Amino acid sequence: MGLYGRSTKQDETRHKPHLRKGDTVVVLTGKDAGKQGRVLRVNATKGTAIVERVNEKKKHEKPNPGKNVKGGISQREHPINVAKLQVVCPSCNEAARLGSHRNADGEAVRFCRKCKADLTK
Repeated sequence: MGLYGRSTKQDETRHKPHLRKGDTVVVLTGKDAGKQGRVLRVNATKGTAIVERVNEKKKHEKPNPGKNVKGGISQREHPINVAKLQVVCPSCNEAARLGSHRNADGEAVRFCRKCKADLTK
């Protein structure tokens, strides 16, 4: 805590997200509800993820010949809150909640709560 109760650093309460890079997810709410995509990046401290072809915004870019940027209007994916995403199970091909348990080696293994299939890659 800094001066007058304000935090000087970024909030350090970190929640472990239920999804990982490479998972196929479905969007539950918002303008992209129902869309499916692959997770490209997860930011655990902010609780967001970047999903392929979901939450696309337009960015106006100036031409910069030094960096080989053409300029114009480009579309790119922006982060979306992980609470709005649900993992699609590859075996039953449905959006399902995930569970986790420890295997014989002591490693945490994620599994689908609908069909009980492991989600290990």
